[in-house]
Amino acid sequence: MVQPSQPAEVNNVYYQNTYQTLSYGSSYGIPYTYAAYGSSDTKSQKADNTVPFKTPSNEMTPVTIDLVKKQLKDRLDSMKEMHKANRQQYEKHQQSQEDSTKAIERLEGSSGGIGERYKFLQEMRGYVQDLLECFSEKVPLINELESAMHQLYKQRASRLVQRRQDDIKDESSEFSSHSNKALMAPNLDSFGRDRVIYQEQVKRRTAEREARRARRRQAREQTGKMADHLEGLSSDDEETSTDITNFNLERDRILKESSKVFEDVLESFYSIDCIKSQFEAWRSKYFASYKDAYIGLCLPKLFNPLIRLQLLTWTPLEGKCRDFETMLWFESLLFYGCEEQEQVKDDADISLLPTIVERVVLPKLTVISENIWDPFSTTQTSRMVAIVQKLIDGYPSVVNAENKNTQLLGNFLQWYGILSNKTLQELSIDGLLNRYILMAFQNSEYGEDSIKKAQSVIACFPKQWFTHLTGDKTISQLENFCRYLVHLADTIYRNSIGCSDVEKRNAREHIKQIIKLLASIRALDHAVTVANDHNVKEFKILIEGK
Repeated sequence: MVQPSQPAEVNNVYYQNTYQTLSYGSSYGIPYTYAAYGSSDTKSQKADNTVPFKTPSNEMTPVTIDLVKKQLKDRLDSMKEMHKANRQQYEKHQQSQEDSTKAIERLEGSSGGIGERYKFLQEMRGYVQDLLECFSEKVPLINELESAMHQLYKQRASRLVQRRQDDIKDESSEFSSHSNKALMAPNLDSFGRDRVIYQEQVKRRTAEREARRARRRQAREQTGKMADHLEGLSSDDEETSTDITNFNLERDRILKESSKVFEDVLESFYSIDCIKSQFEAWRSKYFASYKDAYIGLCLPKLFNPLIRLQLLTWTPLEGKCRDFETMLWFESLLFYGCEEQEQVKDDADISLLPTIVERVVLPKLTVISENIWDPFSTTQTSRMVAIVQKLIDGYPSVVNAENKNTQLLGNFLQWYGILSNKTLQELSIDGLLNRYILMAFQNSEYGEDSIKKAQSVIACFPKQWFTHLTGDKTISQLENFCRYLVHLADTIYRNSIGCSDVEKRNAREHIKQIIKLLASIRALDHAVTVANDHNVKEFKILIEGK
Protein backbone atom coordinates (compact mmCIF):
# COMPACT_ATOMS: atom_id res chain seq x y z
CA MET A 1 0.00 0.00 0.00
CA VAL A 2 1.45 3.34 -0.95
CA GLN A 3 1.72 5.83 1.91
CA PRO A 4 0.68 9.37 1.19
CA SER A 5 3.22 12.08 1.49
CA GLN A 6 3.39 13.73 5.01
CA PRO A 7 2.91 17.48 5.49
CA ALA A 8 5.85 19.62 6.50
CA GLU A 9 4.40 20.59 9.94
CA VAL A 10 4.10 17.49 12.00
CA ASN A 11 2.58 19.38 14.95
CA ASN A 12 -0.36 20.48 12.92
CA VAL A 13 -1.38 16.98 12.06
CA TYR A 14 -4.25 15.28 13.93
CA TYR A 15 -3.38 11.71 14.81
CA GLN A 16 -6.36 9.74 15.75
CA ASN A 17 -4.27 6.93 17.14
CA THR A 18 -2.39 9.23 19.42
CA TYR A 19 -5.71 10.57 20.98
CA GLN A 20 -6.95 7.10 21.43
CA THR A 21 -3.84 5.99 23.32
CA LEU A 22 -4.32 8.62 26.06
CA SER A 23 -5.76 7.39 29.29
CA TYR A 24 -9.28 8.57 30.29
CA GLY A 25 -9.06 11.91 31.84
CA SER A 26 -5.50 12.67 30.81
CA SER A 27 -6.68 14.65 27.81
CA TYR A 28 -8.26 17.13 30.18
CA GLY A 29 -4.72 18.09 31.20
CA ILE A 30 -3.98 19.41 27.75
CA PRO A 31 -4.26 23.16 27.69
CA TYR A 32 -7.22 24.29 25.71
CA THR A 33 -6.31 26.74 23.02
CA TYR A 34 -7.98 28.42 20.13
CA ALA A 35 -4.83 28.03 17.99
CA ALA A 36 -5.35 27.42 14.33
CA TYR A 37 -3.16 26.22 11.69
CA GLY A 38 -0.76 28.92 10.63
CA SER A 39 2.54 30.64 11.38
CA SER A 40 4.38 30.37 14.67
CA ASP A 41 3.74 34.02 15.46
CA THR A 42 0.16 33.40 15.44
CA LYS A 43 0.45 30.37 17.73
CA SER A 44 2.53 32.32 20.26
CA GLN A 45 -0.11 35.06 20.45
CA LYS A 46 -2.89 32.50 20.89
CA ALA A 47 -0.95 30.73 23.66
CA ASP A 48 -1.01 33.85 25.86
CA ASN A 49 -4.86 33.85 25.90
CA THR A 50 -5.38 30.32 27.10
CA VAL A 51 -7.57 29.75 30.20
CA PRO A 52 -6.57 26.78 32.25
CA PHE A 53 -9.35 24.55 33.79
CA LYS A 54 -8.87 22.50 36.88
CA THR A 55 -9.69 18.94 36.66
CA PRO A 56 -12.99 18.33 38.55
CA SER A 57 -12.47 16.48 41.75
CA ASN A 58 -14.14 13.14 42.05
CA GLU A 59 -14.39 13.42 45.88
CA MET A 60 -18.04 13.77 47.53
CA THR A 61 -19.26 14.56 51.08
CA PRO A 62 -19.60 11.37 52.92
CA VAL A 63 -23.29 10.35 53.77
CA THR A 64 -23.84 9.18 57.33
CA ILE A 65 -26.92 8.09 59.38
CA ASP A 66 -26.67 11.15 61.60
CA LEU A 67 -26.75 13.37 58.57
CA VAL A 68 -29.88 11.65 57.31
CA LYS A 69 -31.52 11.90 60.71
CA LYS A 70 -30.69 15.55 60.94
CA GLN A 71 -32.14 16.27 57.53
CA LEU A 72 -35.29 14.26 58.34
CA LYS A 73 -35.65 16.04 61.66
CA ASP A 74 -35.29 19.43 60.03
CA ARG A 75 -37.88 18.44 57.46
CA LEU A 76 -40.26 17.20 60.15
CA ASP A 77 -39.89 20.37 62.17
CA SER A 78 -40.59 22.43 59.09
CA MET A 79 -43.74 20.41 58.37
CA LYS A 80 -44.88 20.74 61.99
CA GLU A 81 -44.53 24.49 61.83
CA MET A 82 -46.50 24.55 58.59
CA HIS A 83 -49.16 22.26 60.11
CA LYS A 84 -49.45 24.51 63.16
CA ALA A 85 -49.88 27.57 60.98
CA ASN A 86 -52.47 25.78 58.83
CA ARG A 87 -54.34 24.62 61.95
CA GLN A 88 -54.47 28.14 63.35
CA GLN A 89 -55.76 29.36 60.01
CA TYR A 90 -58.35 26.59 60.03
CA GLU A 91 -59.54 27.46 63.53
CA LYS A 92 -59.76 31.08 62.52
CA HIS A 93 -61.91 30.20 59.52
CA GLN A 94 -63.99 27.86 61.66
CA GLN A 95 -64.72 30.65 64.19
CA SER A 96 -65.52 33.04 61.38
CA GLN A 97 -67.95 30.50 59.97
CA GLU A 98 -69.67 30.09 63.32
CA ASP A 99 -69.96 33.86 63.76
CA SER A 100 -71.39 34.18 60.29
CA THR A 101 -73.91 31.41 60.97
CA LYS A 102 -75.05 33.10 64.16
CA ALA A 103 -75.32 36.43 62.39
CA ILE A 104 -77.38 34.84 59.64
CA GLU A 105 -79.68 33.21 62.18
CA ARG A 106 -80.02 36.48 64.09
CA LEU A 107 -80.77 38.45 60.97
CA GLU A 108 -83.18 35.81 59.75
CA GLY A 109 -84.93 35.94 63.11
CA SER A 110 -85.20 39.71 63.10
CA SER A 111 -86.31 39.83 59.52
CA GLY A 112 -88.82 37.11 60.26
CA GLY A 113 -90.42 39.33 63.02
CA ILE A 114 -90.61 42.27 60.67
CA GLY A 115 -92.11 40.08 58.04
CA GLU A 116 -94.71 38.74 60.47
CA ARG A 117 -95.60 42.25 61.58
CA TYR A 118 -95.86 43.46 58.02
CA LYS A 119 -98.06 40.51 57.14
CA PHE A 120 -100.28 41.09 60.16
CA LEU A 121 -100.68 44.81 59.52
CA GLN A 122 -101.48 44.17 55.88
CA GLU A 123 -104.16 41.70 56.94
CA MET A 124 -105.55 44.22 59.42
CA ARG A 125 -105.54 46.88 56.74
CA GLY A 126 -107.55 44.66 54.43
CA TYR A 127 -109.90 43.68 57.25
CA VAL A 128 -110.58 47.29 58.26
CA GLN A 129 -111.17 48.33 54.67
CA ASP A 130 -113.69 45.51 54.21
CA LEU A 131 -115.32 46.37 57.54
CA LEU A 132 -115.73 50.03 56.58
CA GLU A 133 -117.14 49.08 53.20
CA CYS A 134 -119.63 46.83 54.97
CA PHE A 135 -120.64 49.58 57.38
CA SER A 136 -120.98 52.15 54.60
CA GLU A 137 -123.66 49.91 53.14
CA LYS A 138 -125.37 48.85 56.38
CA VAL A 139 -125.32 52.05 58.46
CA PRO A 140 -128.04 53.76 56.35
CA LEU A 141 -130.29 50.74 56.96
CA ILE A 142 -129.63 50.95 60.70
CA ASN A 143 -130.44 54.68 60.64
CA GLU A 144 -133.75 53.98 58.91
CA LEU A 145 -134.71 51.29 61.41
CA GLU A 146 -133.77 53.50 64.34
CA SER A 147 -135.81 56.38 62.94
CA ALA A 148 -138.77 54.07 62.35
CA MET A 149 -138.63 52.81 65.93
CA HIS A 150 -138.39 56.34 67.32
CA GLN A 151 -141.32 57.39 65.16
CA LEU A 152 -143.37 54.45 66.43
CA TYR A 153 -142.77 55.40 70.08
CA LYS A 154 -143.38 59.05 69.28
CA GLN A 155 -146.75 58.24 67.73
CA ARG A 156 -147.77 56.29 70.82
CA ALA A 157 -146.69 59.16 73.07
CA SER A 158 -148.63 61.60 70.89
CA ARG A 159 -151.77 59.46 71.21
CA LEU A 160 -151.51 59.53 74.99
CA VAL A 161 -150.96 63.29 75.01
CA GLN A 162 -153.89 63.80 72.67
CA ARG A 163 -156.10 61.62 74.85
CA ARG A 164 -155.15 63.64 77.91
CA GLN A 165 -155.95 66.87 76.07
CA ASP A 166 -159.30 65.46 75.02
CA ASP A 167 -160.10 64.51 78.60
CA ILE A 168 -159.24 68.03 79.77
CA LYS A 169 -161.40 69.51 77.04
CA ASP A 170 -164.27 67.22 78.01
CA GLU A 171 -164.12 68.36 81.62
CA SER A 172 -163.78 71.99 80.57
CA SER A 173 -166.73 71.66 78.24
CA GLU A 174 -168.79 70.03 80.96
CA PHE A 175 -168.17 72.88 83.39
CA SER A 176 -168.69 75.57 80.76
CA SER A 177 -171.93 73.99 79.63
CA HIS A 178 -173.42 74.41 83.11
CA SER A 179 -172.53 78.09 83.33
CA ASN A 180 -173.47 79.09 79.77
CA LYS A 181 -176.36 76.75 79.17
CA ALA A 182 -178.87 79.52 78.55
CA LEU A 183 -176.69 81.30 75.99
CA MET A 184 -175.85 78.28 73.83
CA ALA A 185 -177.76 77.17 70.75
CA PRO A 186 -179.76 74.03 71.43
CA ASN A 187 -177.71 71.87 69.05
CA LEU A 188 -174.20 73.33 69.69
CA ASP A 189 -171.87 73.21 72.66
CA SER A 190 -169.69 76.02 73.96
CA PHE A 191 -167.06 75.33 71.28
CA GLY A 192 -169.60 75.31 68.40
CA ARG A 193 -169.54 71.54 67.91
CA ASP A 194 -172.52 69.38 67.13
CA ARG A 195 -173.84 68.51 70.56
CA VAL A 196 -175.20 65.03 69.76
CA ILE A 197 -172.10 63.73 68.02
CA TYR A 198 -169.78 65.30 70.51
CA GLN A 199 -171.70 63.96 73.50
CA GLU A 200 -171.46 60.45 72.09
CA GLN A 201 -167.70 60.83 71.79
CA VAL A 202 -167.55 62.28 75.27
CA LYS A 203 -169.51 59.39 76.72
CA ARG A 204 -167.19 56.89 75.06
CA ARG A 205 -164.05 58.66 76.28
CA THR A 206 -165.52 59.09 79.75
CA ALA A 207 -166.34 55.41 79.98
CA GLU A 208 -162.82 54.45 78.87
CA ARG A 209 -161.25 56.96 81.27
CA GLU A 210 -163.26 55.73 84.25
CA ALA A 211 -162.46 52.13 83.37
CA ARG A 212 -158.75 52.89 83.34
CA ARG A 213 -159.04 54.79 86.59
CA ALA A 214 -160.81 51.84 88.19
CA ARG A 215 -158.08 49.45 87.06
CA ARG A 216 -155.38 51.72 88.49
CA ARG A 217 -157.27 51.95 91.76
CA GLN A 218 -157.54 48.20 91.90
CA ALA A 219 -153.83 47.80 91.23
CA ARG A 220 -153.00 50.23 94.07
CA GLU A 221 -155.23 48.29 96.42
CA GLN A 222 -153.44 45.06 95.55
CA THR A 223 -150.00 46.59 96.14
CA GLY A 224 -151.02 48.38 99.36
CA LYS A 225 -150.38 51.90 98.03
CA MET A 226 -153.94 53.11 98.32
CA ALA A 227 -153.39 55.00 101.58
CA ASP A 228 -150.51 57.10 100.18
CA HIS A 229 -152.31 58.03 96.97
CA LEU A 230 -154.08 61.32 96.33
CA GLU A 231 -156.96 61.24 93.90
CA GLY A 232 -156.13 62.80 90.54
CA LEU A 233 -152.36 62.38 90.81
CA SER A 234 -152.06 59.03 89.04
CA SER A 235 -150.63 58.78 85.52
CA ASP A 236 -153.05 57.62 82.85
CA ASP A 237 -150.62 55.73 80.58
CA GLU A 238 -152.84 52.76 79.80
CA GLU A 239 -153.47 51.97 76.14
CA THR A 240 -156.34 50.25 74.42
CA SER A 241 -155.94 46.69 73.23
CA THR A 242 -156.18 47.85 69.61
CA ASP A 243 -153.39 50.38 70.06
CA ILE A 244 -151.25 47.80 71.84
CA THR A 245 -151.79 45.25 69.08
CA ASN A 246 -150.95 47.71 66.31
CA PHE A 247 -147.91 48.92 68.21
CA ASN A 248 -146.60 45.40 68.77
CA LEU A 249 -147.14 44.44 65.12
CA GLU A 250 -145.16 47.41 63.87
CA ARG A 251 -142.50 46.88 66.50
CA ASP A 252 -142.12 43.21 65.55
CA ARG A 253 -141.87 44.18 61.89
CA ILE A 254 -139.01 46.59 62.62
CA LEU A 255 -137.23 43.98 64.73
CA LYS A 256 -137.62 41.42 61.96
CA GLU A 257 -136.09 43.85 59.49
CA SER A 258 -133.24 44.56 61.89
CA SER A 259 -132.42 40.85 62.08
CA LYS A 260 -131.91 40.84 58.30
CA VAL A 261 -129.45 43.73 58.17
CA PHE A 262 -126.35 41.52 58.43
CA GLU A 263 -127.75 38.24 57.14
CA ASP A 264 -125.54 38.43 54.02
CA VAL A 265 -122.41 39.33 56.00
CA LEU A 266 -119.82 37.09 57.63
CA GLU A 267 -119.90 37.00 61.40
CA SER A 268 -116.43 38.54 61.64
CA PHE A 269 -117.85 41.79 60.21
CA TYR A 270 -120.88 42.29 62.45
CA SER A 271 -120.14 40.44 65.68
CA ILE A 272 -118.76 42.75 68.35
CA ASP A 273 -116.82 39.84 69.85
CA CYS A 274 -115.13 39.04 66.53
CA ILE A 275 -114.28 42.65 65.77
CA LYS A 276 -113.02 43.14 69.30
CA SER A 277 -110.77 40.07 69.07
CA GLN A 278 -109.13 41.42 65.91
CA PHE A 279 -108.13 44.67 67.58
CA GLU A 280 -107.19 42.92 70.81
CA ALA A 281 -104.72 40.81 68.84
CA TRP A 282 -103.26 43.97 67.32
CA ARG A 283 -103.02 45.58 70.74
CA SER A 284 -101.31 42.59 72.36
CA LYS A 285 -98.82 41.91 69.53
CA TYR A 286 -97.84 45.36 68.28
CA PHE A 287 -99.00 47.91 70.83
CA ALA A 288 -96.74 50.68 69.51
CA SER A 289 -98.30 50.67 66.06
CA TYR A 290 -101.74 50.18 67.66
CA LYS A 291 -101.26 53.34 69.69
CA ASP A 292 -99.74 55.28 66.78
CA ALA A 293 -102.85 54.47 64.72
CA TYR A 294 -105.12 55.96 67.46
CA ILE A 295 -107.26 52.84 67.46
CA GLY A 296 -108.50 53.60 70.98
CA LEU A 297 -110.11 56.80 69.69
CA CYS A 298 -111.64 55.07 66.66
CA LEU A 299 -113.26 52.11 68.42
CA PRO A 300 -116.29 54.00 69.87
CA LYS A 301 -117.24 55.19 66.41
CA LEU A 302 -116.55 51.76 64.94
CA PHE A 303 -118.83 49.99 67.42
CA ASN A 304 -121.47 52.74 67.23
CA PRO A 305 -123.79 51.21 64.56
CA LEU A 306 -123.65 47.73 66.08
CA ILE A 307 -124.53 49.05 69.54
CA ARG A 308 -127.33 51.22 68.17
CA LEU A 309 -128.79 48.14 66.53
CA GLN A 310 -128.86 46.35 69.90
CA LEU A 311 -130.38 49.46 71.54
CA LEU A 312 -133.13 49.62 68.94
CA THR A 313 -135.91 48.79 71.44
CA TRP A 314 -134.18 50.26 74.50
CA THR A 315 -136.59 52.73 76.10
CA PRO A 316 -135.97 53.36 79.81
CA LEU A 317 -139.43 54.93 80.15
CA GLU A 318 -140.97 51.46 80.06
CA GLY A 319 -141.11 49.25 83.11
CA LYS A 320 -139.73 46.13 81.44
CA CYS A 321 -136.89 47.91 79.68
CA ARG A 322 -133.65 45.98 79.92
CA ASP A 323 -130.71 47.66 81.63
CA PHE A 324 -128.11 48.53 78.98
CA GLU A 325 -125.36 47.32 81.30
CA THR A 326 -126.68 43.76 80.95
CA MET A 327 -126.67 43.80 77.15
CA LEU A 328 -124.21 41.75 75.14
CA TRP A 329 -122.29 44.73 73.76
CA PHE A 330 -121.64 46.08 77.26
CA GLU A 331 -120.48 42.74 78.67
CA SER A 332 -118.29 42.14 75.63
CA LEU A 333 -116.49 45.48 75.88
CA LEU A 334 -116.40 45.70 79.67
CA PHE A 335 -112.80 44.49 80.07
CA TYR A 336 -111.38 45.60 76.74
CA GLY A 337 -107.86 46.93 77.18
CA CYS A 338 -107.68 45.77 80.81
CA GLU A 339 -104.98 43.12 80.52
CA GLU A 340 -102.99 41.95 83.50
CA GLN A 341 -99.98 43.89 82.28
CA GLU A 342 -99.25 47.37 83.57
CA GLN A 343 -101.54 50.03 82.20
CA VAL A 344 -100.07 52.58 79.83
CA LYS A 345 -100.50 56.24 80.64
CA ASP A 346 -103.17 58.02 78.56
CA ASP A 347 -104.53 54.71 77.27
CA ALA A 348 -107.78 55.57 75.46
CA ASP A 349 -109.04 52.00 75.75
CA ILE A 350 -109.58 52.42 79.49
CA SER A 351 -112.39 54.92 78.81
CA LEU A 352 -113.93 52.91 75.97
CA LEU A 353 -117.25 52.20 77.70
CA PRO A 354 -117.72 55.72 79.16
CA THR A 355 -117.03 57.13 75.71
CA ILE A 356 -119.60 54.80 74.15
CA VAL A 357 -122.15 55.80 76.79
CA GLU A 358 -121.47 59.44 75.99
CA ARG A 359 -121.68 59.03 72.21
CA VAL A 360 -124.38 56.36 71.88
CA VAL A 361 -126.51 56.09 75.02
CA LEU A 362 -126.78 59.82 75.81
CA PRO A 363 -127.85 60.84 72.28
CA LYS A 364 -130.51 58.13 72.29
CA LEU A 365 -131.68 59.26 75.72
CA THR A 366 -131.87 62.81 74.37
CA VAL A 367 -134.14 61.69 71.53
CA ILE A 368 -136.32 59.80 74.00
CA SER A 369 -136.64 62.81 76.30
CA GLU A 370 -137.49 65.14 73.42
CA ASN A 371 -139.94 62.95 71.48
CA ILE A 372 -141.24 60.20 73.76
CA TRP A 373 -141.11 61.32 77.38
CA ASP A 374 -144.38 62.69 78.72
CA PRO A 375 -143.58 65.24 81.47
CA PHE A 376 -147.09 64.88 82.88
CA SER A 377 -146.59 61.17 83.43
CA THR A 378 -145.37 60.50 86.96
CA THR A 379 -144.25 57.00 86.02
CA GLN A 380 -142.21 58.10 83.01
CA THR A 381 -140.71 61.03 84.90
CA SER A 382 -139.56 58.86 87.79
CA ARG A 383 -137.97 56.42 85.32
CA MET A 384 -136.29 59.24 83.42
CA VAL A 385 -134.87 60.63 86.65
CA ALA A 386 -133.65 57.14 87.59
CA ILE A 387 -131.73 56.60 84.34
CA VAL A 388 -130.21 60.10 84.49
CA GLN A 389 -129.15 59.53 88.09
CA LYS A 390 -127.65 56.19 87.08
CA LEU A 391 -125.52 57.89 84.44
CA ILE A 392 -124.46 60.61 86.88
CA ASP A 393 -123.43 58.11 89.55
CA GLY A 394 -121.96 55.43 87.32
CA TYR A 395 -120.20 57.51 84.67
CA PRO A 396 -118.74 60.62 86.32
CA SER A 397 -116.14 60.93 83.56
CA VAL A 398 -119.01 61.45 81.11
CA VAL A 399 -120.84 63.90 83.32
CA ASN A 400 -117.63 65.74 84.20
CA ALA A 401 -117.19 66.86 80.64
CA GLU A 402 -117.76 70.58 81.21
CA ASN A 403 -119.77 71.27 78.10
CA LYS A 404 -122.05 68.35 78.92
CA ASN A 405 -122.33 69.55 82.51
CA THR A 406 -123.50 73.00 81.58
CA GLN A 407 -125.89 71.62 78.97
CA LEU A 408 -127.33 69.14 81.45
CA LEU A 409 -127.65 71.85 84.09
CA GLY A 410 -129.50 74.06 81.62
CA ASN A 411 -131.83 71.20 80.74
CA PHE A 412 -132.61 70.62 84.40
CA LEU A 413 -133.33 74.28 85.06
CA GLN A 414 -135.75 74.49 82.15
CA TRP A 415 -138.18 72.80 84.51
CA TYR A 416 -138.47 76.02 86.45
CA GLY A 417 -142.16 76.79 86.95
CA ILE A 418 -143.15 73.15 86.59
CA LEU A 419 -141.19 71.55 89.40
CA SER A 420 -140.96 73.15 92.83
CA ASN A 421 -137.92 75.31 93.55
CA LYS A 422 -136.83 72.97 96.32
CA THR A 423 -136.88 69.90 94.07
CA LEU A 424 -135.25 71.73 91.19
CA GLN A 425 -132.46 73.15 93.37
CA GLU A 426 -131.74 69.76 94.92
CA LEU A 427 -131.54 68.16 91.48
CA SER A 428 -129.55 70.84 89.65
CA ILE A 429 -127.39 72.43 92.37
CA ASP A 430 -126.89 69.72 94.99
CA GLY A 431 -126.94 66.80 92.57
CA LEU A 432 -125.00 68.27 89.64
CA LEU A 433 -123.32 71.63 90.32
CA ASN A 434 -121.86 70.96 93.77
CA ARG A 435 -121.15 67.30 93.14
CA TYR A 436 -119.55 67.29 89.69
CA ILE A 437 -119.27 70.68 88.00
CA LEU A 438 -117.36 72.37 90.81
CA MET A 439 -114.99 69.41 90.97
CA ALA A 440 -114.24 69.83 87.28
CA PHE A 441 -113.77 73.59 87.72
CA GLN A 442 -111.35 73.11 90.61
CA ASN A 443 -109.24 70.65 88.64
CA SER A 444 -108.91 72.97 85.64
CA GLU A 445 -106.50 75.87 85.23
CA TYR A 446 -107.58 79.11 86.87
CA GLY A 447 -107.90 82.11 84.59
CA GLU A 448 -110.16 83.86 82.12
CA ASP A 449 -111.64 80.54 80.94
CA SER A 450 -112.74 79.80 84.50
CA ILE A 451 -114.69 83.06 84.58
CA LYS A 452 -116.41 82.19 81.30
CA LYS A 453 -117.37 78.78 82.66
CA ALA A 454 -118.82 80.37 85.78
CA GLN A 455 -120.77 82.83 83.61
CA SER A 456 -122.25 79.95 81.58
CA VAL A 457 -123.38 78.26 84.81
CA ILE A 458 -124.96 81.41 86.25
CA ALA A 459 -126.73 82.06 82.95
CA CYS A 460 -128.65 78.81 83.49
CA PHE A 461 -130.10 79.90 86.84
CA PRO A 462 -133.65 81.28 86.77
CA LYS A 463 -133.49 84.98 87.67
CA GLN A 464 -136.60 84.56 89.79
CA TRP A 465 -134.52 82.65 92.33
CA PHE A 466 -132.72 85.85 93.32
CA THR A 467 -135.24 88.65 92.80
CA HIS A 468 -137.08 88.13 96.07
CA LEU A 469 -134.07 87.45 98.28
CA THR A 470 -133.51 89.80 101.18
CA GLY A 471 -130.26 90.52 102.93
CA ASP A 472 -126.81 90.01 101.53
CA LYS A 473 -126.78 86.20 101.21
CA THR A 474 -127.75 84.04 98.26
CA ILE A 475 -129.59 80.72 98.44
CA SER A 476 -127.80 78.27 100.70
CA GLN A 477 -127.14 75.63 97.99
CA LEU A 478 -124.91 78.10 96.08
CA GLU A 479 -122.55 78.67 99.01
CA ASN A 480 -119.91 76.28 97.62
CA PHE A 481 -120.10 77.96 94.22
CA CYS A 482 -119.61 81.38 95.84
CA ARG A 483 -116.56 80.18 97.77
CA TYR A 484 -115.13 78.87 94.49
CA LEU A 485 -115.53 82.34 92.92
CA VAL A 486 -113.81 83.99 95.92
CA HIS A 487 -110.94 81.52 95.65
CA LEU A 488 -110.75 82.16 91.90
CA ALA A 489 -110.34 85.90 92.51
CA ASP A 490 -107.56 85.29 95.06
CA THR A 491 -105.75 82.93 92.68
CA ILE A 492 -105.93 85.39 89.78
CA TYR A 493 -104.48 88.09 92.03
CA ARG A 494 -101.61 85.90 93.26
CA ASN A 495 -100.75 84.86 89.72
CA SER A 496 -100.47 88.51 88.66
CA ILE A 497 -97.86 89.38 91.33
CA GLY A 498 -94.55 90.17 89.65
CA CYS A 499 -96.10 90.39 86.18
CA SER A 500 -96.21 93.35 83.82
CA ASP A 501 -98.58 96.27 84.32
CA VAL A 502 -100.77 95.07 81.46
CA GLU A 503 -101.22 91.66 83.05
CA LYS A 504 -101.96 93.26 86.41
CA ARG A 505 -104.68 95.43 84.82
CA ASN A 506 -106.18 92.35 83.15
CA ALA A 507 -106.18 90.52 86.49
CA ARG A 508 -107.97 93.45 88.12
CA GLU A 509 -110.62 93.44 85.40
CA HIS A 510 -111.13 89.72 85.94
CA ILE A 511 -111.63 90.31 89.67
CA LYS A 512 -114.25 92.96 88.87
CA GLN A 513 -116.05 90.43 86.66
CA ILE A 514 -116.10 87.98 89.57
CA ILE A 515 -117.64 90.65 91.80
CA LYS A 516 -120.36 91.17 89.19
CA LEU A 517 -121.03 87.43 89.05
CA LEU A 518 -121.39 87.25 92.82
CA ALA A 519 -123.71 90.24 92.78
CA SER A 520 -125.85 88.69 90.03
CA ILE A 521 -126.76 85.78 92.32
CA ARG A 522 -127.22 88.10 95.33
CA ALA A 523 -124.09 86.84 97.12
CA LEU A 524 -123.36 90.37 98.31
CA ASP A 525 -121.44 89.24 101.36
CA HIS A 526 -118.90 87.41 99.21
CA ALA A 527 -118.82 90.28 96.70
CA VAL A 528 -117.94 92.73 99.49
CA THR A 529 -115.21 90.40 100.73
CA VAL A 530 -113.59 90.21 97.30
CA ALA A 531 -113.83 93.99 96.84
CA ASN A 532 -112.24 94.70 100.20
CA ASP A 533 -109.48 92.10 99.82
CA HIS A 534 -108.40 93.50 96.46
CA ASN A 535 -109.14 97.19 97.09
CA VAL A 536 -111.84 97.53 94.43
CA LYS A 537 -113.36 100.97 94.97
CA GLU A 538 -115.96 100.74 92.20
CA PHE A 539 -118.02 98.29 94.24
CA LYS A 540 -121.30 100.22 94.11
CA ILE A 541 -120.95 100.81 90.39
CA LEU A 542 -120.34 97.11 89.84
CA ILE A 543 -123.32 96.15 92.00
CA GLU A 544 -125.67 98.55 90.22
CA GLY A 545 -124.43 97.38 86.83
CA LYS A 546 -125.02 93.72 87.60
